Amino acid sequence: MFEEIKESVRDILRPLAKKTTEINPNTLTLFGLLLSLISAYFFARQELYLAGTFLLAGGFFDALDGLVARENNRTTRFGGFLDSVCDRFADVAIIIGAMYAGLTRLDFIQGWLIGSLAIFGSLMVSYTRARAEAAGASASVGPGERSVRIIIIIVGAFFDLVNWAILLVAIISFITVFQRIAFVRKVLK
Repeated sequence: MFEEIKESVRDILRPLAKKTTEINPNTLTLFGLLLSLISAYFFARQELYLAGTFLLAGGFFDALDGLVARENNRTTRFGGFLDSVCDRFADVAIIIGAMYAGLTRLDFIQGWLIGSLAIFGSLMVSYTRARAEAAGASASVGPGERSVRIIIIIVGAFFDLVNWAILLVAIISFITVFQRIAFVRKVLK
């Protein structure tokens, strides 16, 4: 189901991506990172509507950069690398911003623990995919892809449920990591 939604979003953005010929896709990547860092700043200030809005805008550019590269035959290995690195910076900054503001606290779990697990899980989702690909397998399985995690945090920001959103990000990240490990084990046996 989520793949269908992603493909629908790509179909909507594709005409814009085809017309965006003057801007380097890497510039879009860096602009998306900047918007995500601004979002992290607003999380740290507990200004959740602004945090969610900037995160949504950053997500838009994150979706657009790869499409611009593909639709205009401008894909490069460095572009893919830069996009991945910027995504990790954004993921960590957003969660740290929420942790700094105390937005990850729940009555039954310390906020630093929830935030730390969400950061660790998010990084491991990316790492397991990268290592699987380096070993010759594709590991795009599991519910915790970056776009899903970002949507969860955006919804959490708009509904003042950042603590629950970050907890959910931690949970689905670890589910995804373990699914990817099991998947790759079967493929590489």
